[in-house]
Amino acid sequence: MKPVDFDDAETYEPDEGWRRVSMAGSDQFSFEWFEKPPGHSSPMHDHENEQVCLCLEGELTVTTDDGESVTLERYDSVLLESDEPHRVENTGDELAVGLDVFAPGRSFDFWTDREE
Repeated sequence: MKPVDFDDAETYEPDEGWRRVSMAGSDQFSFEWFEKPPGHSSPMHDHENEQVCLCLEGELTVTTDDGESVTLERYDSVLLESDEPHRVENTGDELAVGLDVFAPGRSFDFWTDREE
């Protein structure tokens, strides 16, 4: 068993107000809790990992590079396929909180080592 205490978990803030917390996981899958301030959007990006994005609070709009989008509200989720370009934006008026699940698992190196 490998417990992770939320307050002691590895944390990363790619942009001001966009905080990600690495939860329990493995090389096969990983969980990242996150919060986004109103109006914040991740850049359009893709990765080898399949991703499930689950909205826990607020509103998140997930858009793919072909213009398709879905707005997630509390407890809604979306599956993003491997290498599918996308961005996640808080389109609501309140802080949005979500949980991303990645398979295979990944670390924060995805953000820290990327080239713009």
